[in-house]
Amino acid sequence: MINLKKHTKIALVYFVLAALLGCVLRFFRVLDIPITYKYIVHAHSHIALLGWVYLALTSLLYKLYLSKSEVHKKYNNIFWFTQLTLIGMLLTFPFQGYAVFSIIFSTLFLIASYWFSWFFFKNVPVEYKMTQSLQCSKAAIVYLLISSVGPWALGAIMNTLGGDSIWYRLAIYFYLHFFYNGWMIMALLAVFLFILEKQQIVFPQRSFKRFFWGLNLGIIFSFFLSTLFSHPSVVYYVFGGVGAVLQLYAFYVLWIFLLDVKLKLERLFSTFHQNILKTIGVLWGFKMILQTLSAMPYFADLAVTYLDFTIGYLHWTFLGVVTMSLFLFLDYFKLLQLGKKSFSLYILGFALTEGLIFYKAIVAWQSATLFSAFYLILAVASLLVLLALLGLLLSREKNVSQS
Repeated sequence: MINLKKHTKIALVYFVLAALLGCVLRFFRVLDIPITYKYIVHAHSHIALLGWVYLALTSLLYKLYLSKSEVHKKYNNIFWFTQLTLIGMLLTFPFQGYAVFSIIFSTLFLIASYWFSWFFFKNVPVEYKMTQSLQCSKAAIVYLLISSVGPWALGAIMNTLGGDSIWYRLAIYFYLHFFYNGWMIMALLAVFLFILEKQQIVFPQRSFKRFFWGLNLGIIFSFFLSTLFSHPSVVYYVFGGVGAVLQLYAFYVLWIFLLDVKLKLERLFSTFHQNILKTIGVLWGFKMILQTLSAMPYFADLAVTYLDFTIGYLHWTFLGVVTMSLFLFLDYFKLLQLGKKSFSLYILGFALTEGLIFYKAIVAWQSATLFSAFYLILAVASLLVLLALLGLLLSREKNVSQS
C-alpha cells in the first residue's frame, strides 16, 4: 500500500524549503547575502509550484480515485521518479539558474507529469466515469498538459528570438496561466465536488453544465489577459475580459448552488473547516475581481508597470486560494494534521506579506516613498509563514509517530 501521509509530508517539506528560499529573497534587501538573486527566484518558484502544489494535488487525486485499485507499484514508481526531478531542480537552480542541468531536470519533470497523466486516465475506475468531480479532474489534467507547451517553447524561443523577445514572456505567462488557473483551480474544485458527491450532494446537471463550461471557457479566454503587457489590439482586451466575466459567472453559479445546500455543508464540515471554506471563497472571489479589472487598459498598464501588483496577485492565488484549499482537503482526508495555531500564524503571515506587497505597489504607483523599515518588516512577516509551515510539519511528524 502507498503511504500517502508520507507523500504529503514530503510535499510539505518542499513547501518549507520554498518558504525558506522566499525568506532569503526577502532578506536579500536587508542583509548582505552572497547569492545570485535571480537563481534563487527560479528555485523558489519551481519548488513551490512543483514540489508543494503538484505533489499535494496528485496525492489527493490518487487518494480519491485510485487508492483502492491495484496500481500502487506503478504510482510509487511515478512518485519517486518525480522526486528525482525535484531534488535535481533544488540542487541546480539556486547555483546556476536556467542552465544545462536545471533544464534537464525540469524536462524530466515534464515527462513525469505526462507519465502521471497517462496513468490517471488509464486507471480511473469505471464507477467514477459519469461523476462531475471526475470531469473537473480530467479537465485539470488536460490543463496541466497544455501548460507544458510553455516550457517546451522556451528552448526554441531562446535559440531563435532570444530572452528579450515578447514570445519569451508569452511562453512563461502561458505556462503560469494554465498551471495556476487551469490545473490548480480545476483540480481543487474536483476534490471539493468529490467530497460533496460522497455525501449525495450533487450539482443539478443543468447548473453544473453552466458552471463547468463557463469556467473552462473563462480559463481559455482569460489567457489573453496575459498578453496585454505587449499592448496588443483591442480585441485581445475584449477576449480577456470575456474570459474574466465567464469565470465570475461560474463562481456565481457555484455560489448559488452552495447556498442551496448550506445546511448539508454545515453538517458535512466542522466549524473550523467551514471558516476556511468561507475564507477561500472570499479570496477566490477577490482574485477574480482583480482579474476582471486587469482586462481594462488602465489597470492592465498598472499591472505591467508596477510589477508588485502582479507579484501580489500571484501570491494571493498561490498562498491564499490554492494553499489554503490544499490545507483544508489534506486535513479533511487525514493526510495532514492542520493545527489551528499554525494555521492562524500562516493566515497572519499571509495577510501581512500581501498587505505589504500591495502597499509597495501602490506607493510606486502614487510616486510616494516607502517607510524606512519596509523591507525589514516584510522579511520578518515572511518568517511568520515559514514558522507556520514548520509548525505544520512538526505536528505532522507527531501525528505519524502516534499512528
